[in-house]
Amino acid sequence: MKKHLFTLLTAAIAMNLNAQLKYPETKKIKHTDEYFGAKIEDPYRWLEDDLSAETKSWVDAENKVTFGYLDQIPLRDQLKKQLTEIWNYEKISAPFKEGKFTYFYKNNGLQQHYVIYRQAEGGKEEVFLDPNKFSKDGSTSLAGMSFSKDGSLCAYQISEGGSDWTKIIVLDAIQNKIIEDTLVNVKFSGVSWKGNEGFYYSSYDKPEGSELSTMTDQHKFFYHKLKSSQKNDELVFGGEKLQRRYISGGVTEDQKFLVISTAVSTSGNELYIQDLTKKGAPIITILDNFDTSTSLVDNVGDELYLLTNFNAPNNRLVKVNVKNPKPENWVDVIPETEDVLNISTAGGYIFAHYMIDALDVVQQYKHDGKKVRDIKLPGNGSAGGFSGKKEEKKIYYSFSNYVMPGTTYDFDVESGKSNLYKKPAIKFIPENYESKQVFYTSADGTKVPMMISYKKGIKLDGKNPTILYGYGGFNISLTPSFSVANAIWMENGGIYAVANLRGGGEYGKKWHDGGRQLNKLNVFNDFIAAAEFLKKEKYTSTDYLALSGGSNGGLLVGATMTMRPDLVKVALPAVGVLDMLRYHTFTAGAGWAYDYGTANDNKEMFDYLKAYSPVHNVKEGICYPATMVTTGDHDDRVVPAHSYKFASELQAKQKCDNPVLIRIETKAGHGAGRSTEVIINEAADKYAFTLWNMGVKTLK
Repeated sequence: MKKHLFTLLTAAIAMNLNAQLKYPETKKIKHTDEYFGAKIEDPYRWLEDDLSAETKSWVDAENKVTFGYLDQIPLRDQLKKQLTEIWNYEKISAPFKEGKFTYFYKNNGLQQHYVIYRQAEGGKEEVFLDPNKFSKDGSTSLAGMSFSKDGSLCAYQISEGGSDWTKIIVLDAIQNKIIEDTLVNVKFSGVSWKGNEGFYYSSYDKPEGSELSTMTDQHKFFYHKLKSSQKNDELVFGGEKLQRRYISGGVTEDQKFLVISTAVSTSGNELYIQDLTKKGAPIITILDNFDTSTSLVDNVGDELYLLTNFNAPNNRLVKVNVKNPKPENWVDVIPETEDVLNISTAGGYIFAHYMIDALDVVQQYKHDGKKVRDIKLPGNGSAGGFSGKKEEKKIYYSFSNYVMPGTTYDFDVESGKSNLYKKPAIKFIPENYESKQVFYTSADGTKVPMMISYKKGIKLDGKNPTILYGYGGFNISLTPSFSVANAIWMENGGIYAVANLRGGGEYGKKWHDGGRQLNKLNVFNDFIAAAEFLKKEKYTSTDYLALSGGSNGGLLVGATMTMRPDLVKVALPAVGVLDMLRYHTFTAGAGWAYDYGTANDNKEMFDYLKAYSPVHNVKEGICYPATMVTTGDHDDRVVPAHSYKFASELQAKQKCDNPVLIRIETKAGHGAGRSTEVIINEAADKYAFTLWNMGVKTLK
């Protein structure tokens, strides 16, 4: 009787939960902007003020509704339990040497953050740094760590609440003791040591008003002398006289050169070099424009090795003498091919990473360009690593794909022999799953690759819950990687599909260019075609299909669901760029203009952006998919106002009973540095929401 009653109650909840949903009242305040004579209403502009009490009250009210809804889904606790159980295994990184110690990252299972351990030769393993002690709630995380060449000094960065703003803390690494005051207000920065005297880092002036939303566009590159006040740090590059949006720099492994890269957008850079062995040596220009992307990957004495797409859209490796480093003197070491090239170095060798249909191939070379060997990888997937110091003859690499957990191997650079180093003891059996690559046709006839992963034995009957994931931008390539959360999705009978859309870097610059600015609609059309392919081939159907993506991928989901609200049952836009008319006015958003263009450029660009901007294309009288927008209140990369405004538009205009929720993680940013607990809870909530709205009430 009790079981029967529970079934009836569950059915009742299923019918009534969506219909009874009541959203907070989000006020509208008249605000009008004008672009090229067109008047654009922005009634939720007030939600851009992240410091206001009204915005904070709105966040609390929306979260109350969202979590009240999620609390009523029986699957949620089951999913959280499953995720917690599978997550609870020891995770260990590849080791790396710094001075007399070997360091590695380890998580015992459910620790909020990885702990950094070290061990001297013949000594005992000891904790070097434990980020779990940075804050009681796990909201402060490790954002980077850099050792001096001899390993005696360490500078590490912390992020509070997921912000891109960080602090730098300096240690005597041998004694593991803080040796000077903490550096503050650091952003988009690495740390690169110059001997044991000091280090280089980058930052912006702290903005007036909100540090989480105010525009930051003048990067500065500093040198900090150890044990001196930060206010006395030397400005090496940037500032008002030489304004650049992004500046980074690093010292070569031999400590001979400082290399500086500057950019005004997320694509293309200038490149400079300075001889550190000569006091007062000038900063010399290698490249003086932003038309192409070039980086220093190694040097042998005065010979510089550069990876560049200058006259090579798929990249090539060149060398040049520092005395005459301009492009006219570059000589190919590894010429461009039809496949995209990336480079790593270790053990005195060069490792060429090629991407062939979004899958990795690795080859080993000498510095004279002579190929040593093809490296046999464990399968089709992604290989990371093959990097290290020049004197190291045993190096490490990791390999994974959508159904193979990340596994670490060691590699002897001289013999080419590879051995298993660490295999995770996760409760997941790859042999029970399949991951296959397909090619489908987009609207304009372009062939697009997609990986489809699932548990073996599924029936192609159109009733499989499916998540279609995409990104499609900024020259970023989606190569196969294992996710514990996706493992649970597949274990419960779900399909996970990843489309390699235009705008990414899977096929080099032409693929990137095919999906940016006035070609951006290609990306959404590629995504729509992927969904239609999955339905046509009976992997799934409209009622069992969800769209997912984050950041630029959040834009992808938002644009696709407003263009084709009938395409899928569920939409999951995460930390998305959703207001395309104003994205460039917040934090570092103006740097994304290379991919998007801005509404201020010209009328053609304004019209194009307005035509797909998710915030501006939610219409009255339309039934949109069940939607759960996710963001973090400390996201200063893609400010949460994008998500706030989009959710408000959807809640106000949704025609049918499909729910529109916004889940706002507090003390969280764009995604980096989140604790294990936060990750598990969000995954459980997304899956519960998705399955519930697909009509799935029990797990397999």
